[in-house]
Amino acid sequence: MASILTFLGFTSGPESTNSDSIQQIAAALDSMDSGRARYISGFAFVLSRLATADQVITPDEARLMERLVQERGDLPADQAALVVEMATRQQRLFGATDDFLVTRELQRNASYEQRLHLVECLFALAAADARIRSEESDEIGRIARELRIETADLSRLRSQYQNLR
Repeated sequence: MASILTFLGFTSGPESTNSDSIQQIAAALDSMDSGRARYISGFAFVLSRLATADQVITPDEARLMERLVQERGDLPADQAALVVEMATRQQRLFGATDDFLVTRELQRNASYEQRLHLVECLFALAAADARIRSEESDEIGRIARELRIETADLSRLRSQYQNLR
C-alpha cells in the first residue's frame, strides 16, 4: 500500500505513514486532474472527520456530506456518495493517524477561500440535526486551527450557528 504522503507527493521522510486514505478516495476520482481529486478527497475526509466526532453519522449528515461533495466536486450523485462512503470508512480506520496529515495538506495546497468554505461546510454539517454538539464544536475548532483559519473568520462563521449550541 502506498502511503498518503507518497500520494500527496512526499516520497520519503520521517513522517511517512502506512495509511492511504486520500489515495483510496482519489482513486474513485481517477478521471479528474490529480490536484483536484486530492482536494475533493481531503474535503470529504475532513467532513467525515467532523461527522464521526460524536461517534454517530446520522442519515441527515450523510446526505448533506454527499450533497456538499457533489457540489464542491461537480460530481454525479452516485460518485459523490461513493467518495463520502470511502472517506467515512478511511476516516474511521485511519483517522487518528491521518486527521492532521490531511488538514496539513489542505492547508498547504488549498486557497484560503477554499479552506474557509470547508469550515463553513463543517458548521453546516454539525448543524444538520439542528444542534451543534460540544464534540462537534471542539472538532471544528481543531480543524480550523490546523487549516490556519483566522480567528475573526472562525468567529464570524461560528456566530451564524450560535443559537444551535
